[in-house]
Amino acid sequence: MTEAPTSHVVLRCDAHPSFGVGHLVRCLALAQELLARGSRVTLLGGLGGIAWLERLVADSAVPVIPPADEIGSVCAQVVDLGADAVVLDGYHLQPALGEALREAGVTVLAMVDGEFGAVQEADVYIDQNLGAVPHTGGPDGSLALAGVEYAMFRDSVLDRRRTGTVPAHRPPRVLAVFGGTDPYDAARTVVPQVLDLGEPVELTVVAAREEVRTALAALPTGPGQTVHAIEPVADLAALAVEQDLAISASGSSVWELLCLGVPTAVVCVADNQRLGYEMTVAEGVVVPVGVLDDLRALGSVPPGVRRLLTDTDHRADLARRGRALVDGEGRARVSTALLNLTRRGH
Repeated sequence: MTEAPTSHVVLRCDAHPSFGVGHLVRCLALAQELLARGSRVTLLGGLGGIAWLERLVADSAVPVIPPADEIGSVCAQVVDLGADAVVLDGYHLQPALGEALREAGVTVLAMVDGEFGAVQEADVYIDQNLGAVPHTGGPDGSLALAGVEYAMFRDSVLDRRRTGTVPAHRPPRVLAVFGGTDPYDAARTVVPQVLDLGEPVELTVVAAREEVRTALAALPTGPGQTVHAIEPVADLAALAVEQDLAISASGSSVWELLCLGVPTAVVCVADNQRLGYEMTVAEGVVVPVGVLDDLRALGSVPPGVRRLLTDTDHRADLARRGRALVDGEGRARVSTALLNLTRRGH
């Protein structure tokens, strides 16, 4: 499907070891959809020196331009690029950036997560969290879309979406991933507590820092237990679908895992994840592990994690629920909303 006339969309988002890669990865998913529709896409952002992400962006064929610091300079960059629309995705972005871009005649889409990011002035607001309420208080005529049906996934996720039986290895294969950079050091809290359950398990833990991988590799293990600590991979979906289940921070990776059909237990590692954590738990599509600070105080994971490790029927039910909830069409819905507004000149 090719859209006409061609639109040029600029993605203003960043990744960094201190706050992770989720914002940029979901913007890359949107970029793939826009490119497939014939639009041009430019990334105005920083990659934080994260090597695997740099490779991922290079493979996407989306050109990258370092952003200016001042709002006026960013607007000048956008205007010089001839952009029709800008996607703003990041809580750290200057609150007045959306207003300045709109005054420059550019359509603005703001990605929000509840109250996070919602300070921007925009033409369309997208909150892709389960149970999210459409943003209010935007400019007259602005569009607010909310719900997990707007969650956006890259081709690598959509191409690997499970449709059949969930694997049932013995011992179960478990992927543990706490964001692209694990900025809150969750792995060193959660992984030992999973091992302390005493159940046979083959754990693959994604850890960005070498010292964390070294610490995880040195953990004492019981009968039938192994721990493989690996560097982050660009194609997490390919790794995830080889596993029986996953333990994940309650960020954007959860939506990917549910879309793939991977049974998932979730940890809330930061305040901006709390809404998504609470809603997925209430919906019954994940197993709650807890809030990271509470886990550190308690020293153990809840009994539900043991059941997830040992009950294959329970895992199959969770996989079915996840696939039914997250259909993978979010990026198409977001692209349609943005391009329709761009053509009308908002």
